[in-house]
Amino acid sequence: MSSSLATVAYIAATILFILSLGGLSNQTTALRGNLYGMVGMTLAVLATVFGPQVTAAGLPWIIGAMAIGAGIGLYAARTVQMTQMPELVALMHSMVGLAAMLVGFATFIDPTATAGFEGAAKTIHELEIYIGVFIGAVTFAGSVIAFGKLSGRISGNPVLLPGRHWLNLAGLLVVIYFGGVFMQAHDVQAGMLPVIVMTIVALLFGVHMVMAIGGADMPVVVSMLNSYSGWAAAATGFMLSNDLLIVVGALVGSSGAILSYIMCNAMNRSFISVIAGGFGTTSTPKPGAGGAAAQPAGEVTPVTALETAELLREAKSVIIVPGYGMAVAQAQHTVFEITKHLRAKGVNVRFGIHPVAGRMPGHMNVLLAEAKVPYDIVFEMDELNDDFPATDVTMVIGANDIVNPSAQDDPTSPIAGMPVLEVWKAKTSIVMKRSMASGYAGVDNPLFYKENNRMLFGDAKKMLDEVLTALRA
Repeated sequence: MSSSLATVAYIAATILFILSLGGLSNQTTALRGNLYGMVGMTLAVLATVFGPQVTAAGLPWIIGAMAIGAGIGLYAARTVQMTQMPELVALMHSMVGLAAMLVGFATFIDPTATAGFEGAAKTIHELEIYIGVFIGAVTFAGSVIAFGKLSGRISGNPVLLPGRHWLNLAGLLVVIYFGGVFMQAHDVQAGMLPVIVMTIVALLFGVHMVMAIGGADMPVVVSMLNSYSGWAAAATGFMLSNDLLIVVGALVGSSGAILSYIMCNAMNRSFISVIAGGFGTTSTPKPGAGGAAAQPAGEVTPVTALETAELLREAKSVIIVPGYGMAVAQAQHTVFEITKHLRAKGVNVRFGIHPVAGRMPGHMNVLLAEAKVPYDIVFEMDELNDDFPATDVTMVIGANDIVNPSAQDDPTSPIAGMPVLEVWKAKTSIVMKRSMASGYAGVDNPLFYKENNRMLFGDAKKMLDEVLTALRA
């Protein structure tokens, strides 16, 4: 493939990536957006592999590596559950960071990669390598820790080291100092030590940064790492002088930054406060830990599946609030069957989605779309909060922190100030949970003890099947 044809393919791929992002902004056009992205990526890969920069000798190695990677990707796509999507996304981000880090080292070591650079151009290129390795290392380490937290391999509680902010500042000063040493190095041997030191510091910073973030802030972390992976890809593009990587990396980086901003607004948080520690930095004693907080906050009113069906049958307006527990139980299809039955009886059924429901932005929207829930009855939190007082029944399925009144009523709560779905304002609220365990933020929920609330305990799928059977009887 000639250089001109490769450039044309890159331009076409860039346009398709932009159209893809535009399509993904709306549920009804998301499938088309995904298709644009797939076609664009195919064009980009073909233009790169068969472009002028790849020699005939290297082609078999590249195709072999692509075959292995494609096989792993296909296996993951076929076997991963929707509940595992957040950690899978974090793991993918780590791969982008690792690639940027390795490309930086390879570019620095390879004498042909820096051939032709003199004066200011050489200085800029070396700076690109140094920054690229730094961003890649932070992204890689942070994403691995995020994967561990989201998958439950690492505790979601924040790990707050004494003087952690001073540690971060000291690490930054070390990176800057060795950056100066690196820029003054005249050969690979002299420059290797500062790069290695910087990489170690960057890896430690990535680990420390995400370990200090509480569980309830993980949706923000996912979008933040998405942004980091984009900038890591852009840095790789600069190192390789690949215009498409620069453009695509900038698209991903900027869109991830915007998403992080949206997530922070949805949680009434500042980005800096998330990085500084996140929700849950004040420990909440668990039941049995001793002290006043260990005592029950009130009495709950249990309800059976049959009683739940009766409440739904008598209702004229129902709002369903899904959460991570629904995803774990794979109950979305039963929820849709209940929705169809109620709507056929003239009940106004709608879904209320919190921007950070689940452990990844848009997680609940994807689950409902998978179950064929109509888009026109799925609403964001801001669109429904004023409607709860006029609602007969709200059903909370496996959600906790996003329906916690403490966010509004308790200024000392770790989630104070976070906008929540005001389900307790309905005539009757029904919360489906396996137990009285706290949510991902680790705080108790006063909703459970309100007079108009009922608790339907058990596996969401099993209990909803019983509700559906009772409704059809």
